[in-house]
Amino acid sequence: MATQYIENKLKLLPSQPGCYLMKDINGNVIYVGKSKNLKNRVRSYFKSKQVGRRAELVKEIRDFDIITVSSDKESFLLEITLIKKYQPYYNVQLKQGTGYPYIEITNERDPQTKLTSIVKKDGGYYFGPYPNVYAAQATLKFIQKVWPLRRCHGKQGRPCLYYHMGQCLGACFKEVPKSEYNAQIKKIKSFLNGDISEAKSELTAQMQKASENLEFERAAEVRDELNYIEQTVEKQKIISNDNTQRDIFNFYVDKSWISIQIFFLRQAKLLRRETRMFPLTDVSEPEDEFISFIAQFYNQRNRVLPKEVLVPKGLDNVALSEVLKTPVRTPQRGQKRALLDMAHDNAKLKLDEKFRLLELGNRKTKGAQAEIFKALGLDYGHRIESFDHSHIQGTDPVSALVVFTDGEPDKNEYRKFKLKGEVEHQNGGDEVRNTREVVRRRYGRLKREKKRMPDLILMDGGQIQVDACLDVLRNELDLNIPVAGMVKDDHHRTNHLLYGDPTKGQELKLIPMNPKSQGFYLMTRIQDEVHRFAITFHRKTHAKNALSSKLDHIKGIGPKSRNKLLREFGSMKKIKEASIDELRQAGLTLPQAQTVKLSL
Repeated sequence: MATQYIENKLKLLPSQPGCYLMKDINGNVIYVGKSKNLKNRVRSYFKSKQVGRRAELVKEIRDFDIITVSSDKESFLLEITLIKKYQPYYNVQLKQGTGYPYIEITNERDPQTKLTSIVKKDGGYYFGPYPNVYAAQATLKFIQKVWPLRRCHGKQGRPCLYYHMGQCLGACFKEVPKSEYNAQIKKIKSFLNGDISEAKSELTAQMQKASENLEFERAAEVRDELNYIEQTVEKQKIISNDNTQRDIFNFYVDKSWISIQIFFLRQAKLLRRETRMFPLTDVSEPEDEFISFIAQFYNQRNRVLPKEVLVPKGLDNVALSEVLKTPVRTPQRGQKRALLDMAHDNAKLKLDEKFRLLELGNRKTKGAQAEIFKALGLDYGHRIESFDHSHIQGTDPVSALVVFTDGEPDKNEYRKFKLKGEVEHQNGGDEVRNTREVVRRRYGRLKREKKRMPDLILMDGGQIQVDACLDVLRNELDLNIPVAGMVKDDHHRTNHLLYGDPTKGQELKLIPMNPKSQGFYLMTRIQDEVHRFAITFHRKTHAKNALSSKLDHIKGIGPKSRNKLLREFGSMKKIKEASIDELRQAGLTLPQAQTVKLSL
C-alpha cells in the first residue's frame, strides 16, 4: 500500500511521455522505466495487484521522480542514459562487449588484415563476430598467405621477412599501388562474405598432393585449415538471396519473467545466438520491456548495428527504427518468419529450463538470505557484506571483505585491505582498532563515491567488533546500516547472531539460528568464505614480507637485487640452495653472490 506522501505525488502526475525513477528508503534509484503516459503507468504500480518480482519492487519503493519529454522516442533515449548512470538493481544488467573477435581490413594507405575485439567507426571493413576464436585465427593466417596486404610496420628501407615469405606486398621498402591493394581487398571481401569455393578447391588439392607424397602431417594441417575456414565463413543456412546483415529478436513470457532470444545473421547464415532472461518489474505490457531491451542492446560498446532488425508483430517498429537508426521490420512469411518463430521457441525452452533450476536453487540462496533478515526482524535486503581480520603475533595485519547478493557470493565485489597500523597487543583493543580502520575506509569511500551501501554487515566476531563497527558507522560516517555479529559457542561453532544498536538504546541480544535451516547454512558459509579469503590474503602478504625482510638485512643487497632474486627463485629455501654461479646468473655480482651465501 502506498504511503500518504506517494499518494499525494500520484495526484500530481502529468499525462505526458517520459521516464520515472523509483527510489528505496535510502534514496537509491532501484528502477528506471519509461511510458507514453506517466500518470497511468506510475499509478498502476500502487493501484494494481502485483506478484513476483514486481511485488518485491513495489514493497521497496518509498519515493519516485519523473522526467517528462516531448515524444516516445526521447523517452527511449533518456531511459538508456538513466539506466547506465544509476545501474538500478531491478533493471536489466547488460554485459559490455560480445567477447567474440572480428576480422578487420584496416582503412590505411597500406591496409592490413588483423583480428580485433573492438569495432571502431574508422572506415575499416569488419567481418564477424566469430564464435570460434581459433577458427578465426586460422582463417586470418590463410588470408594473409593467399591474399597478402601489409604484414610489417611500414616503410623501413628494406624488405621484411614476410615479403620474402610472400605474405606482404612490400610496403616496407616501396610504394605499393592502391590498385594492387584494392584487387586483393576485393578477393578477401568476397571470401569472407561466403564465396570459398576457390579456396576449398585449392586446399583440397594441396591435401591430396600431400597425401600422395606421404606427407601426412602436412595433409593433416591442410585438413584442419580447411575445417577452420568452413567454420568461419562457409554458408550454414541460406535465408535469403542477399548478404544483408540481420539481427532477429523474439521473446517469451511466463510467471513474470521474460526470455529474449537474439539470432545474428551474417553473410546469409545464422552465425550465432544469445539469450537474455530477467524478471519483469514493469507493470506495463511485456512488449514495452522487450522494446526497451532492444534499444539498450545496441547502446553497448562493441555492438554493431546490422542493416536490418527483425522483430515479432505488435511492436512500434517506426519508433524503434528511429531510435536505432536502422530499419526494423516484421516478416509475414517465408524463411525469415520461420527463423523468427524458431527464436520464440528457443526463448520458451530457455525459460522453462530456468524455472526448473530456480525451484532447486532458490531455497538455498535467496530463501536462505531471507531467513537471516527475518531472524533479525529486518525487511529483506539483497546485499550482505562481511569482514574478517588476520595477523600472526601482530605482524602484517590484513582484513578481507566478502559480498553475498541474494545468497550467492559476488566475487567481483570482494576486497582486500592492508591495515596501516601494526598490532601491538594481543587483546580486544587490537580488534577494535582493526575493525574501526577497515569499516572507516570501506564505507567512507562508498559514501564519497555515492555507491550502493549493503543492506546488512556481518562481523566475524562478537560484541567487540560489532560495537566498533557501529560506532564508526553511526558517529563518524552517519550511516544507518544494520550490523550483526556471527558468534561461536564453546565448541567454536557459529550458531547465534548478535544484533542490536546501543547507539539507539537497543541492547545487543543473541539470536539463535536453527542449525537445520538454510539461513544457518548460509551464515556459516559466509563466515567460512570470509575467513578463507582473509587467511589466504594474509599468508601471501606475510610470506612476501618475510622473504623480503631477510634479504633487506643483507649488506650490499638493495631493492633491485632483492627483486631479481625473488623473481628467479621465489623462496628463501631455493635462494639458500643456489650456488654462487646460479646467484650470478640471476643478476648479482660476484661479491653480492658471495655475501648472500655467507649471510644465509
